[in-house]
Amino acid sequence: MKLTVAEIADKIGQSFEGDGNVEISKVATLSNADDCSISFLSNPAYLKEVEHCKAAVIIMREQDKDAAKSAAIIVSENPYLSYAQTAQLLYPAHTPEAGVHPSAVIDTNVNIHPGASLAANVVVEAGAVIANGVVIGAGSYVGRDVQIGLETRIEPNVTLLEGVVLGARNIIHSGAVLGADGFGFANDKGSWVKIPQVGRVIVGDDVEIGACTTVDRGAIGDTRIGNGVKLDNHIQVGHNVTIGEHTAMAACVGIAGSANIGAYCNIAGDVGIAGHLSIADGTTLTGKSMVTHSLKKGVYSSGLPVQETGEWRKNAVRLRRLNELFKRVKKLEDNS
Repeated sequence: MKLTVAEIADKIGQSFEGDGNVEISKVATLSNADDCSISFLSNPAYLKEVEHCKAAVIIMREQDKDAAKSAAIIVSENPYLSYAQTAQLLYPAHTPEAGVHPSAVIDTNVNIHPGASLAANVVVEAGAVIANGVVIGAGSYVGRDVQIGLETRIEPNVTLLEGVVLGARNIIHSGAVLGADGFGFANDKGSWVKIPQVGRVIVGDDVEIGACTTVDRGAIGDTRIGNGVKLDNHIQVGHNVTIGEHTAMAACVGIAGSANIGAYCNIAGDVGIAGHLSIADGTTLTGKSMVTHSLKKGVYSSGLPVQETGEWRKNAVRLRRLNELFKRVKKLEDNS
């Protein structure tokens, strides 16, 4: 798609300076842009690249705009957000025509809106309700009594098991599994007895769930994901977990059962969260943190940053002797 600088500025609600009639067809980084591109500056560390940037227009803050010598400027207090809005304009998602592919397997007892689109080899079980504008990619499975809200997009090879409820305008990426059994077993003298998982997965509106992420059904009650939540790839959400509105999680986070994650939290990659605890609204967890108790609002870290191998080995040896050293220091203090 092509848009002029003026059209882009108008659609994203920002002002511009320079030639508004220049046509833009793509986004690009500051270093790779050409005269058909729009780029952006959100990190002042890249300010020097602006002078040599060949983009037709750059999205910048007011205080940085003097660095642009030849490009037009779209002035924004949040260039990264304006870039995201611009990219959506230039690269609109492909929406297939409504209808059901002949190879799809559809139970007779379903409610599929005529404005929905179901691709090849989709399976829809009895009791499913699929709303207007829903897109379901090839090979996806929609289980019994699943509900899919308006304009939700299910990419190819997604599995929605019995009773899953999805709100409006969600995006579920390939390989995701929603509604699998939670990890529930009772021990009987060393052997394990399965506990039926009878809850559901309830997902709000405007949620995005990444590729190969799994969200387990509740053991008794429901697993719940709030409006606007963003989950990256390869995340495990255990049974009866709740995730508050607009919380974002990077890849490989693991959440054990019955954890309660607040709203507006930012959780970095490879964080582990134990079960039956609460994390307050607005909390940030940095990469590889391990959460073993409930947290008040704040910024938390526990993973060790990478070190040169020789230094790490020396520290590891000393760490093994930490308790011994503590006892020696304590003894010296007691005798002083």
